[in-house]
Amino acid sequence: MSVLFENSETKRNVLRAFAGESQARNRYTFAAGLAKKNGLHVIEAVFTFTADQERAHAKAYYELLKPCSGENIAIDGTYPVDLYETVLEHLRAAQHNEYQEWEHDYTGFAHTAKEEGFPEVSHLFSQIARIEQTHGDRFGQFADLLEQNKLFISETECQWMCLNCGYLVTATRPPELCPVCKHPQGFFVRVEMVPFQMKR
Repeated sequence: MSVLFENSETKRNVLRAFAGESQARNRYTFAAGLAKKNGLHVIEAVFTFTADQERAHAKAYYELLKPCSGENIAIDGTYPVDLYETVLEHLRAAQHNEYQEWEHDYTGFAHTAKEEGFPEVSHLFSQIARIEQTHGDRFGQFADLLEQNKLFISETECQWMCLNCGYLVTATRPPELCPVCKHPQGFFVRVEMVPFQMKR
């Protein structure tokens, strides 16, 4: 069935997605502040990195609404409130929310868009759904390390990088202070978890 965009459920789903991505960006920015306060700068970087990607998703969705410029669109929706005391709780909540978007929200929105005759919008929902799965995996991986007290400890030697200056060290744990820039251990991350790291 083909419907006009202005009369479609897809239009409302796009706005729901824009609202969700915008809120996720802010939640992750707030969680990054808590991680920073706790000296977990690597977790701060994970939240900030993901928040920037959520902003990019919000922009992609918002641009789809150009035909509706100047209108107010009424939508209903449910959005999470994640006000927790610990960084671990924020990581787990973020993991859950990302999987919710991947498995339920955007997958359903993609199906509706396809049914209503908007294949490009359907494709965008599907593509972003896969990215949200990656976000959920990332948050879960860091949550597991934090929960198991292995964020800065490895059972075998591995390479660690200081996120402030790029110093590399091979050890079972990074130093308490970076010998180059003197930043604390909270800035270190396993090299395989660093974006843009070259394979050797």
